Amino acid sequence: MNKIALKILEATVGIESDKKELLPCLPLELEVKSLLTDFNEVEAIPYSTGLDGYISIEESEERPIFESSEKQVRFRGPFIKLEREASDLRFSLWGNQGFLYRYVLYLLEKKHGIYSFHACALYQEERNYLYVVIGGAGTGKTVYLLSGLARGLKLFSTETVHFHRDGDVISWFMGSVVDNIRFCTLKYHFPQFQPGIEIPKAEEEWDKKIALDLSSYKTDFKKLTDPDGVIILFPRVEEGREGFQLTPIEDKRKASKALFDNISQKLAETMILYDNIPILGLDEEEMALARLKETNEFVHHKTIIKIAAVLSNPHECWGDLLE
Repeated sequence: MNKIALKILEATVGIESDKKELLPCLPLELEVKSLLTDFNEVEAIPYSTGLDGYISIEESEERPIFESSEKQVRFRGPFIKLEREASDLRFSLWGNQGFLYRYVLYLLEKKHGIYSFHACALYQEERNYLYVVIGGAGTGKTVYLLSGLARGLKLFSTETVHFHRDGDVISWFMGSVVDNIRFCTLKYHFPQFQPGIEIPKAEEEWDKKIALDLSSYKTDFKKLTDPDGVIILFPRVEEGREGFQLTPIEDKRKASKALFDNISQKLAETMILYDNIPILGLDEEEMALARLKETNEFVHHKTIIKIAAVLSNPHECWGDLLE
């Protein structure tokens, strides 16, 4: 068997396959489907016993199947063909919306107590504040990310924001520094970030995404412990909307639920790999109960100074939050 092992933040995964071409290839390329748009670093480590989890892929002409146990997951099927014919390789074994991405989130939480928001994060040096902008596709995270960098904030993560609480101390860990951004967003709103790439046809520019390396804007640290303030935003950015409307989520129960829902989404939802293989969510009852307890305590932490929903247009999305 061909084997490789990876470390992502604190999670360690052993991967084996009877076909070498089915293993992930390191170093990862900078592209839309890359795990580098999810995580800060994907590191090769020695394969050994005692890793957090293991993935096995067997090439076969049989109908694809997926099996899992506490530490081992197994895939069997025509994966070389599936890889070649897939409509979107983001939803593949190693794609940035695929199995390994979600499996790592599962291992970080289950084995290490590290929770992961679907969010971007920016750091304000003058105040020692961390801004965590939470939400799925289309909510406005990219607008906050690029406009925040344009205003002098430092990048802490583009897509996945990790934290761990140890007693009364919360530590935050740097996430990805590469972001998948629609070309039209750069062209019409943030041309200063537009890289020297081939300009797509006009009819394609609203669909084409590029993997934009923003590492030159990142903080000079990868771990941040108890900053002076953490501001968590749930944005909705709309073209044509006038003004900036911030609505604090004062009810801690509602704030906790909103955070719980965000952390749980990628763990709990069913994914479809290679257009053919439905994989049920990886969440577990014990994990969900622990996560709810965690978010209930998180919202009362001394460093969490604001949790709010925001309605704005792209140009006014920060309002007076940075003052």
